[in-house]
Amino acid sequence: MTVLHISAVKSWGGGENHIENLCFELAQSNPEITNIVLCVKDELFHQRLSKTNIITETAPLSINMDLRFVLKIIKLNRKYKPDIIHLHDPSAIVLAIVADKFAGLPSFVFSKKTSFPIKNKKLTLYKYNYSKIKKYLCVSEETKRITEESIIDKDKLITIYHGTNIGTKNSKTPFLLREKFAVDPSKKIIGIIGNHIRAKNFETLIETVNIIVNVQKRTDFIFIQIGSHTDRTEDLLQSVKSFNLEKNLLFLGYMPSASNFIPQFDALLLTSQSEGIPQVIYESFYHEVPVISTNVGGIPEIIQDGINGLLAPKQSPEILAEKIEYLFNNENMIANFVAISKENLLKYYTTSIMAQKTLQEYKTILNGKY
Repeated sequence: MTVLHISAVKSWGGGENHIENLCFELAQSNPEITNIVLCVKDELFHQRLSKTNIITETAPLSINMDLRFVLKIIKLNRKYKPDIIHLHDPSAIVLAIVADKFAGLPSFVFSKKTSFPIKNKKLTLYKYNYSKIKKYLCVSEETKRITEESIIDKDKLITIYHGTNIGTKNSKTPFLLREKFAVDPSKKIIGIIGNHIRAKNFETLIETVNIIVNVQKRTDFIFIQIGSHTDRTEDLLQSVKSFNLEKNLLFLGYMPSASNFIPQFDALLLTSQSEGIPQVIYESFYHEVPVISTNVGGIPEIIQDGINGLLAPKQSPEILAEKIEYLFNNENMIANFVAISKENLLKYYTTSIMAQKTLQEYKTILNGKY
């Protein structure tokens, strides 16, 4: 079986990590399957893949509908003759549909990795209900619930949790956070990992830190955020400055293998207003670091408030601040949180499980059931 994966994303995030993990796992468990990844030339994902043994093809994508990318899909279809085309983002769907009109591509699989509702627009609904899409692999039950509102054939939807690759985990980093930033041993490091995009809602992060530092007058926390800067970054930095939080909230920018820093955190914090299930939560489970998060998307499916982590409503900095204070006023609960989380991870949320479930859906399509 040959699978062509198409990604039109220019950054590096959980979705791209999923593609990489899927290819690694299938190569190990099912070497008879050939995976090829088409990604945007010279962008972060391409740079990452170039350091692996995954078969990687690239094309320019200066606009969402770049015909050079479409032509590359057609060329790769002729070259590799894939049995399945796995689409990993909404732009990839559009590019594949256009290529299909000219070249007659094989069946599609689409991974729905966010809990954003599908817009009720004619062209958008046409795209998501395109007849060649035989399966929608949803990252969580919540993502599935939201997606099925716009999909005609709801039998095509299935939930497959992405999980994490436990075979590649390590804690090697170019520096130690406490050493680099001279963090006193008495201070707790609260880590945040994610790119500066709207879904991550770092405005709530800043408000949360402001409450802890300027309202509660806590001096025993430092917040360190890792992730790619975007056009939102300047406003975020200005907000940090306006609250005089420059020494309390540090934005490090993009760091390769950012999850390797997780063992240096005393807790992971997520302030997202929309999610599928962030990869970084699974990684924190593995590294036995407690998680405090908003209860958006599929997160409540893997974290139970007070059982294996702490949850708060989205856009609620006061409650998030309370959860942080509560966790470290009751540190005896951390051992139980992380033990339950790691047990669940190994039982349900590894990339080897994800890869085998994905492979089964490929086979279902090729066996003619769709």
